Amino acid sequence: MKRKNIIVFLLLTATIMLNAQIIHHGFVRTYIGALTDQDGEYSVLQNTFDWKLDYGKDDVALYVNPVFDYNALNNNLDISLRQAYMDIYFDNFDLRIGKQQIIWGKADGVFITDVISPRNLSEFILPEFEEIRIGTNAVKFDYYMGNSTIEAVWMPTFQATITPDENSIWSPKMMEFPMPVNFDYSKASVEQKLSESEIALKYSYLGSAIDFELMAAYMWDDNPAMHIFLQPDSTLLIKPEFHRLPLVGASFGKSFLGAVIREEAAYYFNKRFATEDLTFNGVKDKDYLHYLVGYDHNWFGVNVSLQFIQEYILDYENDIRNEEFSNTATLLSSKTFLNETLELSLLAYYGINNEDLLLRPKSSYDLSDGFNLILGSDIFLGEEGNFGQYNNNDMVYVKVRYDF
Repeated sequence: MKRKNIIVFLLLTATIMLNAQIIHHGFVRTYIGALTDQDGEYSVLQNTFDWKLDYGKDDVALYVNPVFDYNALNNNLDISLRQAYMDIYFDNFDLRIGKQQIIWGKADGVFITDVISPRNLSEFILPEFEEIRIGTNAVKFDYYMGNSTIEAVWMPTFQATITPDENSIWSPKMMEFPMPVNFDYSKASVEQKLSESEIALKYSYLGSAIDFELMAAYMWDDNPAMHIFLQPDSTLLIKPEFHRLPLVGASFGKSFLGAVIREEAAYYFNKRFATEDLTFNGVKDKDYLHYLVGYDHNWFGVNVSLQFIQEYILDYENDIRNEEFSNTATLLSSKTFLNETLELSLLAYYGINNEDLLLRPKSSYDLSDGFNLILGSDIFLGEEGNFGQYNNNDMVYVKVRYDF
């Protein structure tokens, strides 16, 4: 594998040297993080080379984004293609073919209708969203009609959410069972064939007074449902299985008295939820609504963004493990100083149901042209919930980044 990675690197380097028409840019970053509650044990020791290559001629453009990640904690070098696609331009429409990130919606720091690209949650939600999103193999068609755009996406293959290793500090708390458990992974994958493709469609309008999007998709749930079967020997057999998940959604943004009001919602049909009732094999199908309301404004030179997010399970039953309503609030604020070379920011997530909190203060300073120094911390408060479960993972970090 290491030899293969080196060959890929040499081929890409040779391509750059032999073809001056290719434009290349990207960044090099060193990222060091330490846990504050464990005597400064390192949680991150990472060196990244993110390389973006662009080539265009006439009505065709090519884009390749290889990423080289060296993890000094386990001495592992990972080489991957975040994106690799070609664009073909016509008079009124475009085609994008290949591995690509597809970004929908208007939310900050949360996924509502932005569900086309799967996610890498191996480090929770701490990396940049560009690094959380996984490029998906797709054909994307955009048709332009004045201020309106129709976008259609076909994804011939399925990619599940990448979850943390069971020994990772970011591995979520698992359900507890009163008896021994065995697993059957025979249905824990989706066959790679045409009939298992995913499709999505979006209509968007961008106007001077308002912009909005309407979307629909016939996809797979990126996370498997855990079907539970009680066995004759009083053990439990758990079968993870992926299911289709149709959804519709909408989002809009509007300027109002110097501020921006945002709304985004996704309605899922027959989403599977874990239940304590084993007569239904531990899973029940319910329609599900996920939405947010956001407010953005600049107060005395400080950019402030507020969001209220709610998840609602319709036709709720008390044996479902999730709560009927799950509420979260977010705050993002930032201000620049020293001729915009220094930026101070705070991103906060508050889980209203469990009174848990994630605070992400950060300072970013431009040392010189292209060089950036980032100091920050991730602070988890609470005893349970999406953020409180990681209350031992408080971390301080430094990033040194050079963009070229």
